[in-house]
Amino acid sequence: MIDLSKYKGKKILIVNTASECGYTKQYADLQKLASQYKEKLVVIGFPANNFGGQEPGSDAEIKEFCSKNYEVNFPMAAKVSVKGSNMDPFFSWLTSQANPDFTGDIRWNFEKFLIDENGILIHRYRSSVKPMDEAIISQIK
Repeated sequence: MIDLSKYKGKKILIVNTASECGYTKQYADLQKLASQYKEKLVVIGFPANNFGGQEPGSDAEIKEFCSKNYEVNFPMAAKVSVKGSNMDPFFSWLTSQANPDFTGDIRWNFEKFLIDENGILIHRYRSSVKPMDEAIISQIK
């Protein structure tokens, strides 16, 4: 597990990722976001194979895929489950936190959770919201 406390003082964008999804191309914009706002934001990918078997690889294979195809250098966690009876406790917490958007189950790959500098979930975005969308960027600035 990634120690989130080392990022205190920065916002954190948590994203459940998958290598074989229609949204996989968002890796490019996630990297762009991470690079452009590195003084204020940390992007962390959490690979998950919960939706359509779209993340079948091992942690090493996922890391290689992301690096080779999208030049990802933001932190990638070990593969986790983001729904169901074996849901990772971190995602159980994330999906139940009050925020101005919505709570409840993750519906698909590449949902995003924006946590503020003090560890509070401030916004949640569905998969279709692109990483460089003004809805996300306005919260980072």
